[in-house]
Amino acid sequence: MDYIPVYEGDAGDGNSVKVSLDKIQRIGVKTEAAQLRTLAQPVRAVGTVEHDESRVTVVTVRTEGYIEDLFVNKTGQHVHAGEPLFRMYSPEIQRAQGDLIVAVRSGKHGMSDEGDILSGSIQRLRNLSVPESQIKEVREKGTNPRTVDWPSPATGDVIEKRILNGQRVTPGVELYRIANHDVVWVVADVAEGDLHAVGIGSHATVTLRAYPAEPMQGEVTLIYPELKPETRTARVRIELPNPDGRLKVDMYTDVLFQGEADLKAVVTVPDSAVIDSGTRQVVLMAKGEGRFEPRAVKLGRHGNGYVEVLQGISEGEEVVTSATFLIDAESNLKAALAAFKQPEVPK
Repeated sequence: MDYIPVYEGDAGDGNSVKVSLDKIQRIGVKTEAAQLRTLAQPVRAVGTVEHDESRVTVVTVRTEGYIEDLFVNKTGQHVHAGEPLFRMYSPEIQRAQGDLIVAVRSGKHGMSDEGDILSGSIQRLRNLSVPESQIKEVREKGTNPRTVDWPSPATGDVIEKRILNGQRVTPGVELYRIANHDVVWVVADVAEGDLHAVGIGSHATVTLRAYPAEPMQGEVTLIYPELKPETRTARVRIELPNPDGRLKVDMYTDVLFQGEADLKAVVTVPDSAVIDSGTRQVVLMAKGEGRFEPRAVKLGRHGNGYVEVLQGISEGEEVVTSATFLIDAESNLKAALAAFKQPEVPK
């Protein structure tokens, strides 16, 4: 094989390697000083859109009755608070309305305890969730409506419907479930190893796969207190406004958490400055005049293209950030050639 000659002045001092200035220019060597920075580690995760549990309302009745007509008879139908959902006949409500009429008439005849009887009759109807408008009608007109038009307690979309026309209903049975989607949750699965970089109040960029060109900004409002044992991930909740209703439940999202920045500044170098052999990490120190020294380092956190150096480098020292592998190869080559040089045999 042909050996590459090593000229005087080209070899290093044992701890460093010297590269000619014209070669430094050809391979594009760049350096940067180690600096103090606060690191914020970005975290990526996937998530899904879910209902805001605090905006879900269940519709029930507090007395037995019979459904005579349905005004909202489809799942997915949008309703407004106060809008009638169904018409119901209830014998108990009829009796309570009759008691109120009697109490009103007794008051007009000057009976001594009419005030207590009247207030008790009104309260009984309220306990049965009879609308205030119907209570007022019974009291003022002295009529006893046979049915009640049951109003919606909330504005939103009907996500569950368990009621049919003509059905007998009993107290406490769920008839409708209404969800307000003006605000929704995005629940993302964050890997266990990334949890240290995400906290309450962390900023998150949410990109819906249905609208990839329109990312939305939100904040972390809750980190659930348990992990999924199958995936070793934690569920992280983000609240997002949804005034136009384009965010649909169960949509997939890609989430980028900006991460929690450590307020303490640490010594950092660019990620590109590190040569990782798998067993150790090395950076090349620029010593000036084309001389470079490999130095083993202990690394910490990564973030924003930089890595924390726990040991091995001080602030202000120059490190090579580009062409590191070429210089490393040059160093290894010269070390190999030096091994071929045999000591002179004494005469």
